[in-house]
Amino acid sequence: MEIGLVGLGKMGGNMRERLRRAGHTVVGFDRNPEVSDVGSLAELVEKLPSPKVVWVMVPAGGPTHDTVTELADLLGEGDVVVDGGNSRWTDDIAHEQLLAKKNVGFVDCGVSGGVWGLENGYALMYGGAADNIAKVKPAFDALKPEGEFGSVHAGKVGAGHFSKMVHNGIEYAIMQSYAEGWELLEKVDLVDSVTDVFRSWREGTVIRSWLLDLLVDALDDDPGLASIKGYAEDSGEGRWTVEAAIDNAVPVPAIAASLFARFVSRQDDSPAMKAIAAMRNQFGGHAVQTEKPAESPAES
Repeated sequence: MEIGLVGLGKMGGNMRERLRRAGHTVVGFDRNPEVSDVGSLAELVEKLPSPKVVWVMVPAGGPTHDTVTELADLLGEGDVVVDGGNSRWTDDIAHEQLLAKKNVGFVDCGVSGGVWGLENGYALMYGGAADNIAKVKPAFDALKPEGEFGSVHAGKVGAGHFSKMVHNGIEYAIMQSYAEGWELLEKVDLVDSVTDVFRSWREGTVIRSWLLDLLVDALDDDPGLASIKGYAEDSGEGRWTVEAAIDNAVPVPAIAASLFARFVSRQDDSPAMKAIAAMRNQFGGHAVQTEKPAESPAES
């Protein structure tokens, strides 16, 4: 097929290459002219045959909305826009309605695979009407991993990104569990090589996974992770998962705890822990650690 691809960063650029390796023609557009095939969205659309399929891989929120809005003015009846970024599923519904005014179809697609996707393929979760899905199916087949699984038509518009959102929430909890286990094993002076223990879990155990493989690789590259600061961002999808759980009264304690743990990572000296230490001292006389006062210019 011939397809337009907007956004040629780490994910989009590799997706373009994987599609081309499968024999498809890709017209790519990016704000960086060094990687872009065309100079504008209008030029991209002009180069595609009808029905035109344009896949968007730009940051969620404003950038995605602006791109979809511009495409709504450039595309026509029977064309399809695919949002493959990490958009919130509620945005998908708004974008479907926006494009429907021009009789342009919309498909939302959660994409997982990261920088490894070029060689290993991308797990795809997509939502939309069957006729729109059919127009994109050759691209889905080229991008997904080899084998029976790796892609799914999850449901109507929004289902793809909702599925990817929950996928990322689960990812938060799994990573947190591995991290806590690693810290505990390192803390107790008993195990000769924590990395080797983790390495042994990669075969035959019920907790083996690709994330475990990647953690072992990281520990091999940087024993003790000495060069990495203990600070973890959250992409937004962990928060959205917890918010969706609240809205639907679904308990997700492990996912919620892993999200809050990332917030703790951003505090050099937790205010909440200061309050807890103060209360323990008040009711039980428990010792507290005091901050060393800053030296005045005269003392230094």
